[in-house]
Amino acid sequence: MRAIGPPPARRSAPVSDRFSYLARSITYQLLATKAANTIHQRVIDLCDGLVSPESINAAGHANLRGVGLSNAKAAAMLDLAERSRDGRIRLAQHGRMSDHEVLTDVVAVRGIGPWTAQMYLMHTLARHDVWPAGDLGVRHGWTLIHGLEEMISEGDLRAEGDAFTGVRSDVAWYCWQAVHLSRGQ
Repeated sequence: MRAIGPPPARRSAPVSDRFSYLARSITYQLLATKAANTIHQRVIDLCDGLVSPESINAAGHANLRGVGLSNAKAAAMLDLAERSRDGRIRLAQHGRMSDHEVLTDVVAVRGIGPWTAQMYLMHTLARHDVWPAGDLGVRHGWTLIHGLEEMISEGDLRAEGDAFTGVRSDVAWYCWQAVHLSRGQ
């Protein structure tokens, strides 16, 4: 088995990238990576290379559907755009808000749930103490690392994470790496 190094350094994404990250996450929900890549590239092209509240709003529901988004995902992107434009989602303030405040802000958007909000906290805002106990990859990795016979439950994993308060995002990263290693990746 090959060794893995430390988790990558975390740096918060610029405020200007926060909307596009959330829009991308809407596209990728419940899709295979290849299909999601194709559809999201079409969204980017539709927006002339800049996915923003203005470009999504200008594209409109029919055009978003036309590039391959489902009805629900097109509606979710438009809701994200509208909430971003009118200030109901405060993207520019997320860097100064608590994790709980950001989660509350983000999950108010149609089509964005806790998992997407947690990934946003970890990957876009570079938060160090996010514990996505419901993530199947994290659960699978924990199970592998600890040699468990059955996959750990979300509730049990949530409790196990308490011992790692402050660095749970890194622990999640190691769990994902364990899965990749088990698959020879």
